Amino acid sequence: MATGALSFSGKVALITGGSSGIGRATTVLLSKLGCSVAFGGRNKANLDRVAANCLETRTDAQVLPVQGDLENDEDVKTLLGTTIKHYGKLDILVNNAGVIGVGSIENTSLEKFDQMMKINLRSVFYLTSLAVPFLTPTQGCIVNVSSVNGIRSFPGLLAYNVSKSALDQLTRCVALELAPKKIRCNSVNPGVITTGLQKRGGLNEEAYQKLLERSKETHALGRPGNAGEVASVIAFLASSEASFITGATLPVDGGRHAMCPR
Repeated sequence: MATGALSFSGKVALITGGSSGIGRATTVLLSKLGCSVAFGGRNKANLDRVAANCLETRTDAQVLPVQGDLENDEDVKTLLGTTIKHYGKLDILVNNAGVIGVGSIENTSLEKFDQMMKINLRSVFYLTSLAVPFLTPTQGCIVNVSSVNGIRSFPGLLAYNVSKSALDQLTRCVALELAPKKIRCNSVNPGVITTGLQKRGGLNEEAYQKLLERSKETHALGRPGNAGEVASVIAFLASSEASFITGATLPVDGGRHAMCPR
């Protein structure tokens, strides 16, 4: 997607999980397009590297890294509060942070299930609810980063699948509830993206490489995607070019959602 025509001059965005993967790519892209960005993450060194990337891309970039853990309610409040205190407003909320973990109905622990729900769903609900009063005066927008796993069912990823399916429902409900305020809410649903997410979720290097190789068959376009390809769609949905789109769950998955691979 060509993003050259998009401009976010004067806009303020808050991006969760901005220190790596899709969140990092989105932070850098929105900053490049003129947006002032605040972005959260757990690792300070990674946050600082992303801030440096933004300044390399645009010397006058306005960037605000905020360290915190979305499993902690106080950190969620601090992330929003720090953003508003620094920039004075909010136009765009990108709920990107998420975790993945393998496990079936037979071997997913209650602790792992709860962690998946807390980060992938509960934190999105909480941060979005806190952000609404600030998105209202700007008639802002929300973009949630879901997954093709929210649209299709895959064995061995039960808690993750359920969390992303619930996130898609949250997207639609929020879109309908905030439409009278002219606040839009949409989701992107990536397929396999080469960010290493699955390795952080428990796959070893050999299994991860097999997943990438298998993606040539499970994705209609014959390959996994990259973080920049998702970031450009997030930027589109957050822009005025998408002014009549709300309540949508948009696959960015190389056609995987349409397939029934055998």
